[in-house]
Amino acid sequence: MDSASAVSASAAPRTTSQRIKSIFSGSVGNLVEWYDWYVYAAFSLYFAKAFFPQGDMTAQLLNTAAIFAVGFLMRPIGGWLMGIYADRKGRKAALLASVLLMCFGSLIIALTPSYETIGVGAPILLVLARLLQGLSVGGEYGTSATYLSEMANKEQRGFFSSFQYVTLISGQLIALAVLIVLQQTLTVEQLESWGWRVPFFIGALCAVTAMFLRRGMEETESFSKKKEEPKESLMRTLLRHPKEVLTVVGLTMGGTLAFYTYTTYMQKYLVNTVGMSKTDSTMISAATLFLFMLLQPIVGALSDKIGRRPILIAFGVLGTLFTYPILSTLHTIDTWWGAFFLIMAALVIVSGYTSINAVVKAELFPTEIRALGVGLPYALTVSIFGGTAEYVALWFKSIGLESGFYWYVTGCIACSLLVYVTMKDTRTHSKITTD
Repeated sequence: MDSASAVSASAAPRTTSQRIKSIFSGSVGNLVEWYDWYVYAAFSLYFAKAFFPQGDMTAQLLNTAAIFAVGFLMRPIGGWLMGIYADRKGRKAALLASVLLMCFGSLIIALTPSYETIGVGAPILLVLARLLQGLSVGGEYGTSATYLSEMANKEQRGFFSSFQYVTLISGQLIALAVLIVLQQTLTVEQLESWGWRVPFFIGALCAVTAMFLRRGMEETESFSKKKEEPKESLMRTLLRHPKEVLTVVGLTMGGTLAFYTYTTYMQKYLVNTVGMSKTDSTMISAATLFLFMLLQPIVGALSDKIGRRPILIAFGVLGTLFTYPILSTLHTIDTWWGAFFLIMAALVIVSGYTSINAVVKAELFPTEIRALGVGLPYALTVSIFGGTAEYVALWFKSIGLESGFYWYVTGCIACSLLVYVTMKDTRTHSKITTD
């Protein structure tokens, strides 16, 4: 954007309706991105056999979980590249680029032949697709969190930025909805043979639609009005904020592990450990995620009233105290409603992190490095803890020590609690400035 257009864009404060329109445009694209990302997790129970040699279910799920984790390895690179791009060229440009990468990743998975057809080429192409998707999502999070936080007015920043997780969870829900529809219309054999490809084709088409929606987004005032950057690299500028970077790492560690434990891994846990059917596990996941989604703006709005720090501390304390009891009890549960209420209780606790983590991180950094400051340390932490959640859980199960995973999650949440207790409340110390 040139200086003339920047001045024009910031000449008058945006109305509430203009802010909502831009937030909606950004959020819809975010939904599509996360749908594409989570379709992999939702359908891995069916396509595991297509990409790997025959073996027991745990072994095949370990392979698909490992590739799920590999996708996370690209997220820091995406957070780095897209963060720099967003801070140099604009939030809108970076969001357009990320959704294009996601489209290519979904198409590769949809079109890749099975292991029986092309042998080792099948898992190699699957890895390539997940690398592209990881690059996309790595850039999406930091830029999207920055965009929504900058676009919202100060008094409702927690509420509006919570829609990042509303759309993130919506992407998971739509992935599960597609799975439920296919489970009801196709046989298990058809799903494992070709039906699992359908949601990836849907994702690619939706990504193209999201690109057109994002073309109509407005740039944020914060970026449009920022001063000319110094000539030093953005990475060097970021290193001048070590406390903020470490804060992002610390506050993310426990939250992301808990989130992936109770969302993407829980569907497999109910089948592989609790012994429920694939259909029941999918329905429970969908029901709990729907209510979890509705909680996000409620908790986000609460943070606008009482502050971000009390909400984070509540998550840290409750997560530390109740993770082991919830997971160990769930292990022995044998009813649909019992599993539903336990998982829902866990997700209510996790809402204290998910609803406001985007705005907290965005409020830590100045405009010139906000997308990079949010995206890179977050992506690194998610790759280490969130992306490996399924693999670590299945590894503990494979060695006959499943309860070790429960303590692992508890310990990580406790570490994040230490950060919540010692950090400032970003609602009153925000570095986001708007009209």
